[in-house]
Amino acid sequence: MEDILRPIYQERASQLNTLGVLLVEKKQKSAQTTDFFDVILLVIVKEADQPVFIKHYSYDDKKAAMHVVTEEKLQQWLLLGTNRKIFEWIEHSKIIFDRNEFVAHLKTELREFPFNGRKIKMGLEFAKLIRRYVDGKAFFESKQYLDAYNHVVHSLHHLARLAIIEHGLHPELTVWQQVKQIEPEIYKLYEELVNSEETLEKRLELLFLASEFLIHSRVHIGTSHLLNVLSRKDYWMFNEIMTEKELLPYSVDLSVLIEYLIDKHLIEVVNLETKGQGVYHRCYRLNKKTL
Repeated sequence: MEDILRPIYQERASQLNTLGVLLVEKKQKSAQTTDFFDVILLVIVKEADQPVFIKHYSYDDKKAAMHVVTEEKLQQWLLLGTNRKIFEWIEHSKIIFDRNEFVAHLKTELREFPFNGRKIKMGLEFAKLIRRYVDGKAFFESKQYLDAYNHVVHSLHHLARLAIIEHGLHPELTVWQQVKQIEPEIYKLYEELVNSEETLEKRLELLFLASEFLIHSRVHIGTSHLLNVLSRKDYWMFNEIMTEKELLPYSVDLSVLIEYLIDKHLIEVVNLETKGQGVYHRCYRLNKKTL
C-alpha cells in the first residue's frame, strides 16, 4: 500500500514548503476515523492558497485521500476542536516524512497537553456549554421541549468534553466512552436524559436541576483563561473584548458567557457617561471581590 502511494507523497515531501507527511490506515473497528477510506495521507505545509486541499485516489479496489493542510489551519483545528479526527490521525499515524522533527514535536505536545493550552480549550468548551445551556433553558421555559432537548444534549456533550480536558486528555470521537471512565456522573445524566421512561418535560426538568451543580462547580476552571485576560485592564468595552486576539476563538458565545458571569458576580458592569443624557456606555471588568 505504502509502495503504491510513494510517488504521491514523495513529490510532496520534496517541496520545501512541506513540514510533514503522515499515513493513517483504516482500522475495521473505527473506519469512520478515516471517513471510510483505506488510507489517509496527511500533508502539513507552511502555507498555501487554500488552507485545506483534498484529493481522492483509487488503487487495487481500494481508495485513499490526501489532505494537504496548512500549519495555521491545523493549529486552529487543534485549538477549537472543530476537526476532532485530526487528533486521532496525528496520534495513530505513521510518520512518512518529518522536516526538522516538526511532526515529532507536534505529537509530543499533544501527548503532554500543556496546561496553558488546556486552559484555553476549557474556556472555549465552557463558553459553548453556557450558550447551549442558557438557550435550552429558554426553550424549556417556553415549553418548546424538543428544541430544549436538542440544546441540552449538546450542552452535556460540551460538559463531557470539558471534563475530559480537565483531566489532561484530548476528547476523542468516542467522547461518552471516555467520560464513562473518568466522570461517570456526567455519563449518568446523559443516560437518564436519553433512556428514561419519564416524560420529556420531566426528564428536562430533572436534568436542568442536576446539571446546574455540575456547571457551577466548573465555573472557575472554565473561565480561568477569560478572566485572566480581562484582569489586564481596569474595564473593557464589549467590542474590545470581542476583538482581543486571545479571545477571538470565543466568537458568538462570548456575549452569553459575559452575561452569565455577571449573574454569577464574577464580572461586573461599569457605566460610563456618553454625550446623550441618561445613556451610558456599558463596560465590563473583573469583580476582584469574588476571586
